[in-house]
Amino acid sequence: MKIEYNNLYTHFVFITLNRQPVIPRKNRIRIEKYITGIVSNHDSRLYTIYVNPEHVHMLVSRSSSLSEEELATIIADSSEKFINENRLVAGHFSWQQSASAFSVSKTGIDYVCK
Repeated sequence: MKIEYNNLYTHFVFITLNRQPVIPRKNRIRIEKYITGIVSNHDSRLYTIYVNPEHVHMLVSRSSSLSEEELATIIADSSEKFINENRLVAGHFSWQQSASAFSVSKTGIDYVCK
């Protein structure tokens, strides 16, 4: 059965390769804005994001046409390319090949977004 509408919230966590703290604080906002655009361009909504030197947290409600894995892959591949093309880190940048995804309730959303 095709799902036409969903309102499911996922907390994604992406980790840099070998959990190295390679993302400079000065580039955090630029990376956050880029990832926000990626999510938006895939009919999904990003509620909050925070880029740390070695990982990123995102709270997303995704399009019903994408699985968590598909959206995570799109975000990871696109942001990796953006970070490398714009030389936002020293050396070559990569995310780990796996990420975490946690379902979040509406109560959790209200708490996180305050």
